[in-house]
Amino acid sequence: MNDFSQAIFDLDNINLVLDSLHIGIIAHTPERIITIFNKEAEKITGYSREEVIGKDCHIVFKAPFCGDKCSFCNSTPVTRVDTWEYPLNIITKNGVTRQIEMAVSPINNYTNEFKGVVASFRDMTETFDLSLKAESISSFAGIIGKDKAMQDIFRQIKDVAMYNYPVHVSGDTGTGKERVAYAIHDISSYGSGMFVPVNCGAIPEGIVESELFGHVKGAFSGAVRERKGRFELAHKGTLFLDEVAELPLKTQVKMLRFLQEGTFEKVGGEKKVSVDVRIISATNKNLKEEIAAGRFREDLYYRLNVIPILIPSLKDHKSDIPLLTNHFLKEAEQEILNTVPDIASITIDMMLDYHWPGNVRELKNVIQFAIVRAHGKTILPEHLPLEIIKNKDVSMGIKKRKSVLEIKPFTGKLDTESVKAALIKTGGNKSKAAGVLCVGRATLYRFLASNEEIKNYADQI
Repeated sequence: MNDFSQAIFDLDNINLVLDSLHIGIIAHTPERIITIFNKEAEKITGYSREEVIGKDCHIVFKAPFCGDKCSFCNSTPVTRVDTWEYPLNIITKNGVTRQIEMAVSPINNYTNEFKGVVASFRDMTETFDLSLKAESISSFAGIIGKDKAMQDIFRQIKDVAMYNYPVHVSGDTGTGKERVAYAIHDISSYGSGMFVPVNCGAIPEGIVESELFGHVKGAFSGAVRERKGRFELAHKGTLFLDEVAELPLKTQVKMLRFLQEGTFEKVGGEKKVSVDVRIISATNKNLKEEIAAGRFREDLYYRLNVIPILIPSLKDHKSDIPLLTNHFLKEAEQEILNTVPDIASITIDMMLDYHWPGNVRELKNVIQFAIVRAHGKTILPEHLPLEIIKNKDVSMGIKKRKSVLEIKPFTGKLDTESVKAALIKTGGNKSKAAGVLCVGRATLYRFLASNEEIKNYADQI
């Protein structure tokens, strides 16, 4: 057998080995040319080996296969010396979204020269769907939450992402409307395109139409060249219209026409422009009240509000506060590249008693404030902002807990039977149950979060 025949034989053997694996394998050169694509990769992505081998991965998949995690978008790839693991949503050849777990490793030759990357990935879609049904996941597409209210939001995001119907996201300031909009974009068939956010309330009324739809040269004084608007920039992607209630009525008419016909005209132009854009809108105002006041068109409301998603305020899913707090602490540790302090249970208890008018955004600000105040030590109540420390509900909660602790000090660990008994006695009220058990609410919430059986039991009472 000559060298060429031996090479072909070896390659066939390698392919046989890779095809026997139950994980997808893809490898490409520093120039993004795909060299390996096994059967499981075919099964997960819907693309055949013949369609991808020898081709640029960006061209084959119509976008970076690994989305915004791609290190090969620029002429000089960002190489890593270790294996990089992360979750990822991909769009299959048939336009279906799949949730996968990806691990990317560098390929180096015997002289340690970089020759490309190999990625292994597993299809976690069914596992994720089961986790959603069981309400056992704590984060989804960058959104944190284990409370039932947030699990419902996760399900809605996954359901609406499969369709190109307009979505309207509503909720109080600071609840994370843009994050929900991005999550819908990220796992949809439009995820390979741009996510273009527009704060409609931040654009001066005189130029809002030009900002959205663009203008032709000479359309007005200062229009020295033709300019694309946000709609064109979002072609094959998602346009997020935040604070949509602030749009002028004249612009609302043009927006309505686009939603009806799929085309628009640039300011000063006569030619119709057609774009393929997913529209997601959001506001913290009640649009029906805006309609009654004559500030928002009713017909536009029904075009935008095809699929409504209402994000709960933080006060309606307070059980997520310990989870969110840990997330923000870890996030801060990565940002400042330093060890961040722990947080005391009594501090969490005080935060649970607060009403959080600024929602998750306020919680993040409070954690950042407390990190600075704590100087690397454990975050105690005195490190919190004054509006929390002086809050009447917080003070009442502390006094109540102190009186309970004086009557019946808690010395042991929580167990399933005692927690069940407390929940029955209080009719499922977790706050009162914590008082009966003589523990802080944060302690009880942590116990419930770690014990799926008792958590389900508590939700059914």
